[in-house]
Amino acid sequence: MTTSCSIPGMNVPRSRFPDPQQRLADPGTGEQRLALAGGCFWCVEAVFVAMDGVLSVTSGYTGGDADTANYTAVCTGQTGHAEAVDIRYDPERVSFEDLLKVFFSVAHDPTQLNRQGHDQGTQYRSAVFYADEAQKQVVAAYIEQLQAADVYPEPIVTTLEPLATFHPAEDYHQDYAARNPHQPYIMAVAGPKVEKLRQNYGDRLKPDLQD
Repeated sequence: MTTSCSIPGMNVPRSRFPDPQQRLADPGTGEQRLALAGGCFWCVEAVFVAMDGVLSVTSGYTGGDADTANYTAVCTGQTGHAEAVDIRYDPERVSFEDLLKVFFSVAHDPTQLNRQGHDQGTQYRSAVFYADEAQKQVVAAYIEQLQAADVYPEPIVTTLEPLATFHPAEDYHQDYAARNPHQPYIMAVAGPKVEKLRQNYGDRLKPDLQD
């Protein structure tokens, strides 16, 4: 991960992002799961862990084999993995669609192919790893909706991939932004994303994080 990063999509205001028109017919009860990839997992984790209704966020690797699911191998960009986060959430407090909206409007720029800013490689691709066909359909419909609304000046390149396995990253990657708030990369990349979340979705923050 580089120490600086420009995210053009960070300048797109919340007002430009419509709510998803298609929703899960059955959002489920109890703990639900959504896996997302949008560049550095430190920074994506920092956004979602702040949201009310999110029970846990684990940084890890998905889209590749278990024997190469480690940071050194994944950083080569040759393993097929993406740096991703495994989000566990309570659908009675935050919806699948709310999480999608934040993913596309705050957590990353979905128009950058196999990169986020200066971080380049397939491991930094934009992807939604769907747990079932219902999730896949809602995500696909939302991407089409955003494209039709011309939210971004460039096409969305987010891939939809089945969630086969998720391999948690090494312990030192977990809660990285919270444990290293003054690390230059966190200050340059994660910090602005969390601030945009606060400014645009303050009502979605955990109660202890609200002003």
